[in-house]
Amino acid sequence: MIRTDMHTHTFFSQDGREDLRNMLEKAVSLGLRYYGTSEHFDYDYWKRGLLIGGKQVRQIDADAYFARARRLQREYADKIRYLVGCEFAYENSSAAQELYLKTADKFKPDYIINSVHVCLGNDCYFPEFFAGKSKEYAYNAYLYRVLESLDAPYPYDVVGHIGYCSRNAVYKDAKLRYAEYADVLDKILIKIIEKNKILEVNTSSKTAGSDFLPDTDILERYFSLGGRKVLFGSDAHDAFRIADKREQVSAALSKIGFTRLTVPVRGEFIQEEL
Repeated sequence: MIRTDMHTHTFFSQDGREDLRNMLEKAVSLGLRYYGTSEHFDYDYWKRGLLIGGKQVRQIDADAYFARARRLQREYADKIRYLVGCEFAYENSSAAQELYLKTADKFKPDYIINSVHVCLGNDCYFPEFFAGKSKEYAYNAYLYRVLESLDAPYPYDVVGHIGYCSRNAVYKDAKLRYAEYADVLDKILIKIIEKNKILEVNTSSKTAGSDFLPDTDILERYFSLGGRKVLFGSDAHDAFRIADKREQVSAALSKIGFTRLTVPVRGEFIQEEL
């Protein structure tokens, strides 16, 4: 049974719906050994002036987040290994990347997830991204953005939710299949392995046609290429979804041949048995 969840969000993130202490209490009650908050740092939105519902996205109060999280990390030390992390939303502008570098240097998070949300000027989660685009065009654009993000100049440990573009896609068949995007997916997976990064298995799949992202066919290809570092993340924005679908992920990973999860802690990789 998986006893980690390293991708979650609280009120500190602009779309979080739960207090940090409540999330920790839930993680403890579920018997997790490692639990992480990876709050949104949305410098992609800041750089591009993007809005949600006509409103500016609230940027995180990093000082407040790290101050409270470190206090709770000490308080819960005898109950759970709580790790204080970040989710950096990739943006290729030098201004945004400089902010990520400064954030990593100032706060020294325990781990960083590098994710792609914005592509072709829009967040891939919203209908505006798909307007006037075929599935092939939209998904390829997203995947090549992921490939580009792997060379980000800031330090990161984890490649987040590959397949995010399918999570809320407008297409009748939203599933992102390895066979349909093999060329670019191979480039991504090989580079993840070469750079010694961790591939996240994210269970916030919504209407993607998969129980988790990336799906089994992509995970199988990653394994066949020699990839062994995987991380479990629910992407929970409230307490009830912490560790969601961990049984399905555990069974799927074990069937492929994975025996361990990899938990990043300040540059060290800890191996946790499935």
